[in-house]
Amino acid sequence: MMETGSPSAKQLVVAVVIAGLVGEVIFELYAMLLSPALFGAALQPANLVRAIYGMLTGGALSYQAAFVVHFLIGSLGFGVFVLLVRQLMPERVVATGILAGLVLWFVAQGILAPVIGRPFMMEFGAYTQSSFIGHVGMTLIMSCVLAWLLSPTRGVRAMASSPGPV
Repeated sequence: MMETGSPSAKQLVVAVVIAGLVGEVIFELYAMLLSPALFGAALQPANLVRAIYGMLTGGALSYQAAFVVHFLIGSLGFGVFVLLVRQLMPERVVATGILAGLVLWFVAQGILAPVIGRPFMMEFGAYTQSSFIGHVGMTLIMSCVLAWLLSPTRGVRAMASSPGPV
C-alpha cells in the first residue's frame, strides 16, 4: 500500500541527511574548484569557523577540524534549515532553495563576517559574490533533493512503503 500522508520522522531524518550531504559536497567542490576559476578566490568557510572559535574560546582550531565543523553545520544544520523553510511553502521547491540560500548567505557575509572583524558583506567583492552562488546553489540542490526524497511516489517514502523482497 502506498503511503500518502506525511513522512515519518525517520523518513525526514534520512531525507535531511542525504540532501544535506549532497548539497554540502557540491558546495565544497564549487568552493575549491569552480570559485577560483570564476571569481579568483577559493571559498574557505573553515577560516570563519576558526575565527569564531578563537573569539569564543581564546583557543586555536586546526583548519582540518574547522573544515569538519563547517561540513557538519553545512550538511546537517543547513539541511534542517532548508526543511524548515520548506514547511512554509512545500510546493515551491525553487523558492525554498533560493530563500534558504539568501538567508544563509546573509548570515555568513552580513553577520558573521563583521563579527570576526571583516567588513559588512565583505564589501560585496568577488568573495561575497561567489559565496552567494555557493550558498544559493547549495540550498537549491538541497531543496530539490528533499522534494524528490519526500515525494510520496519516489525517494525514501516510496522505499518505506514498498513491500520489500519477495
